[in-house]
Amino acid sequence: MLRALGLVLVAAVPAWGAAAPDGLRLAQRGGDVIDVVTTSTDLKALVAAVGGERVVVESLAPPLHDPHAVEITPGQLARLRSAALLVRIGLDHEPWLARVRGAVNDPRFAPGGPSDVDLSRGIDVLQSQTPRVRNERGVHVHGFGNPHYWLDPMNARPMTQAIADALARLASGEREAFARNRSRLLARLDADLARWTENLAPYRGARVVAYHDSWPYFARRFGLVVVATIEPAPGVPPSAASLAELTARMKETGVRLVIAEPSANASIASQVAARSGARLVTLIPSVGGDPEARDYPTLFEVNVRRLTRTLTGAR
Repeated sequence: MLRALGLVLVAAVPAWGAAAPDGLRLAQRGGDVIDVVTTSTDLKALVAAVGGERVVVESLAPPLHDPHAVEITPGQLARLRSAALLVRIGLDHEPWLARVRGAVNDPRFAPGGPSDVDLSRGIDVLQSQTPRVRNERGVHVHGFGNPHYWLDPMNARPMTQAIADALARLASGEREAFARNRSRLLARLDADLARWTENLAPYRGARVVAYHDSWPYFARRFGLVVVATIEPAPGVPPSAASLAELTARMKETGVRLVIAEPSANASIASQVAARSGARLVTLIPSVGGDPEARDYPTLFEVNVRRLTRTLTGAR
């Protein structure tokens, strides 16, 4: 499928022009507005918060998607070619991005290139020492550590610092404005985090099972203990035998909660919860995955509220 996608992308990209000599360009549509492309809606929200009116941002991926099946349109490819920055999650979270880079064929966006902003570089990555078998087909195996680091609100600090620095390199006169915007976002997150932590404090140490291995950063921040995942490995569907073993262990160890995502197999998640006696909650992994999760802080607002309600009922 990825090979076919790559052929489609290459065919869809005519010669839209070479990169500017300095390798960095501002958007044509808005004068001094900086055109930024991100690989997720979460990063789009953070770039918009830091850049304010000085940026125009588009996410290549929708808020809810299979990481192996992101469909990039010719219009998005054209947008990337005209962008000043590509801001990405990094690690192995974007197996589709290599094909996009190949189709665009612009050295600015190569790993480590002048327009490439890999936000994982400033993160204390979890599971980085966990051995993983890499697969040339691009299986989502978290081979370089767990890539879902944006789901800890404290990681907004290094992420937004990297974003502010990248924007300031393009518009040095706006460095203070980017810093003010960043400080405003972080102050809001700090206040919200104190409240979220207080709301979840009664449930610290709660043992949970997640469908996909998306939640270790979130769990560490809020005191949950992820004891297992329904997927035996990221992106690998569970067998009947593994489900039977999992639900038996959940009963024995008193697991109270199953965390699913909108993209998870709802039937399997419901079966695991029912057979183990745990409660099921669906959390949103990205901005825009629920109408209420309209920006980065409200993503956590939605998830903390859902968790609190479900854990209260599980007592």
